[in-house]
Amino acid sequence: MADGFAIRFWGVRGSIACPGPGTLRYGGNTACVEVRCGDRLIILDCGTGIRELGRSLAKGPPVRADILLSHFHLDHIVGLPFFAPCFTRETDLTLRAGRLNPREGVGEILGRMISPPLFPLAMDAAPATFRFVDFPVGAGFDLGGGIRVRTAPLDHPGGAVGYRIEHGGRAFCYVSDTGHVPGRPNADILGLIEGADLVVYDAAFTEEEFARRSGWGHSTWNEGISLCRAAGARRLALFHHEPGRDDDALDRIAAKAAAQFQGAFAAREGLTVEI
Repeated sequence: MADGFAIRFWGVRGSIACPGPGTLRYGGNTACVEVRCGDRLIILDCGTGIRELGRSLAKGPPVRADILLSHFHLDHIVGLPFFAPCFTRETDLTLRAGRLNPREGVGEILGRMISPPLFPLAMDAAPATFRFVDFPVGAGFDLGGGIRVRTAPLDHPGGAVGYRIEHGGRAFCYVSDTGHVPGRPNADILGLIEGADLVVYDAAFTEEEFARRSGWGHSTWNEGISLCRAAGARRLALFHHEPGRDDDALDRIAAKAAAQFQGAFAAREGLTVEI
């Protein structure tokens, strides 16, 4: 597995979890993506999908992981206190986030959420080892083992961060929670996803919905295709699905996207992609 590079989706919805009969095939959990670079574990966002990831990890060796957060809206962090490895002493987690708030860093913000009266326990009551790292948005850093991370600012209320993870000559990009200006491709995103093997992109809205919700900080599958074409990216995973959109509607969107861009598909829970 030293050279392996695989992505697994544990939560693909945006805004709020939406379990029910209409979301069984794509899933109703909010954002969480597992990345395996050889034997290294990287987790992107801690939405409700991280609970099932934690259950799967509990069957294996002690968990050592890097968690990269796009931003701090609840749908991207609310699953962390339900991540089973947090309650195992052998667990070692490094949580990184862009410095979006000059007054508080990742440790302070997560500590506010995981504390009474919002949660029964304070974060420091969990036996796992937590390390908190804030970085300037747009900075790059090494995770060791030949894993390089680049970041870019995204167009989202309060700010958000896009990630590019490079390993073994391949590249995976995570671009969730971003809006766009029609006819003006985002230069930061283009630079981030250039030549990427797989891009996860915020496709919450259709073009018709976007026209009514400009400024909400979310984008469309059409814009994702335009960006991937311009940047020479190979595959596109539509992500952050609107919670009111059922499986049949997502099937129709996925078919339209694939007809326009051969590498396009709609992300769904449980799907693993090797790059």
